[in-house]
Amino acid sequence: MKATFSNPEVWVDQYGDYLFRYAMSRLRDRTLAEEAVQETFLAALKGKESFGGQSSERTWLIGILKHKIIDHFRKSSRELPLFEEQLPYEQEESFRSTGEWVGHWTEQAAPGEWGMDPIKSLQQKEFWEALERCLSMLPARLAQVFILREMDEMSSDEICKTLNITESNLWVMLHRARAQLRRSLEINYFKSPARS
Repeated sequence: MKATFSNPEVWVDQYGDYLFRYAMSRLRDRTLAEEAVQETFLAALKGKESFGGQSSERTWLIGILKHKIIDHFRKSSRELPLFEEQLPYEQEESFRSTGEWVGHWTEQAAPGEWGMDPIKSLQQKEFWEALERCLSMLPARLAQVFILREMDEMSSDEICKTLNITESNLWVMLHRARAQLRRSLEINYFKSPARS
């Protein structure tokens, strides 16, 4: 059964808050999120004939919004100077030799025991709020890489093309993002007084 197309005049009321929260979680900037949602609605209006009804209207709008966010990341990656997350080749190779980001942890870098079921934590609203706060503390490029890979499930090749980075640089950035998020979550969520 195909989904039906509602009147575009009600989109803001029906989907605006959801789309805005989605954009904020990825862009971390109110103005950018508002612009992305506005561009999404404009693109949807222009392309409403392309809505085939195979998905819900909200899913279709999220798909458009994802493309707008990726376009923003692509554009901002061209405008950003080379950043501190990009390691010289020698440092990158010595980092690689530690074994931390090639599929296993060294003993010194292994994550600590969090003492709670991660599956249950993922289902808790508090966890997602804490994750968003921790993501907002990451440098913008690390957050972009983490979001594209882990939340939007983009492939490594797609991310490298979008952000104009090498695959080895991507893995270094992902390692750093994950390590910083782990530390931040351990401090701000898992070891908070309410959970001890």
